Amino acid sequence: MLTVAFDTGPLHGPATGIARATSGLQQALEAEGSVRLAPYVLSFRAALAPNVRRLSLPARPALELWGRLGRPRVDHRLSDVDLIHGTNYVVPPGRRPRVVSVYDCWALENPERVHADVRAAMRVLRRSIDEGAFVHASSHATAARLRDLYLGVDVTVIHLGDITPLTKHIDDPPVVPAELEGGAPFVLALGTREKRKNLPVLIEAFAAVSSDHSDAQLVVAGGPGDDDQRIEVSLSGLTPAIRRRIHLVGRVSDATASWLLDHAALLAYPSLDEGFGFPLLEAMNHRTPIVAAAVGSIPEVAGDAALLVDDHDVASWSSALSRVLDNTALADDLRNRGTERRRHFSWDRTAREMVDLYRRVVGVAS
Repeated sequence: MLTVAFDTGPLHGPATGIARATSGLQQALEAEGSVRLAPYVLSFRAALAPNVRRLSLPARPALELWGRLGRPRVDHRLSDVDLIHGTNYVVPPGRRPRVVSVYDCWALENPERVHADVRAAMRVLRRSIDEGAFVHASSHATAARLRDLYLGVDVTVIHLGDITPLTKHIDDPPVVPAELEGGAPFVLALGTREKRKNLPVLIEAFAAVSSDHSDAQLVVAGGPGDDDQRIEVSLSGLTPAIRRRIHLVGRVSDATASWLLDHAALLAYPSLDEGFGFPLLEAMNHRTPIVAAAVGSIPEVAGDAALLVDDHDVASWSSALSRVLDNTALADDLRNRGTERRRHFSWDRTAREMVDLYRRVVGVAS
């Protein structure tokens, strides 16, 4: 049985899409049962379960050294494993075969638009690829861009699985914005308020349709990010009447997210890039119609279960929002297509294909 050093670091931070991907893959691999996982974390301070190994290095200095020198190696901490899988763009240097998961190429292609820590992680990714690490891409779109960026990169596409239905705890009731309690129709956006999510375009498109939909609201559910300033500029240019119909509710609990998806007229997903897109599957699970940008992995995941529009074209966004808000038959058709589409994604299949990749990596490298 192969032993795989498996990075569970994303599970110790915010509940991001990468955290969900890591958790889903870990659980699926454990259930599949043909490899043994040895969880590890790059952390000096995180409180860890007894079975999780700590690579006792401060994260920022480690990333700088790994990206520039490929040192220090971690073989002494992972001496009993067959390969190392970095689940979040970074795989530490070592003599063992290595796999690194890459979800999108946004930070690689837009280094000036990301945090310095992310730029450091991308330098580690580049060095790892140059030194022969095998790449797992979560979509064909990401794989194609990686092949353009790195001639000869060994990249394998393995789609992620369906999401687990969002929790609806009786003791954790949803926190419903007061403006929605009367049943007004609303457009929902889910995700951290970062530049990649392209929320100013959605705000402008919603403002354009608001006069024809006088009771419609826009709800943006997600924590603060690097696009807050542009979002505030977009909001400040609106009339007070329209501004009052746009609600930035911050990061929400699973129970609240579930309520929002159950009641939203549609999910708007205007991202500039995505490596997979769990909110798409969450919307399908809740039978929420989807309007999404035709970029990155979104068409690959959404298939025919979404209206796909140009990510920068405000007029196209306004038209698509209006079509779903006005056309009950179209909304129902998107709901039915989503129910069928989500059956294409299975964590069981993800685990089987990942085990096949592990075996190939060890066989090729041995």
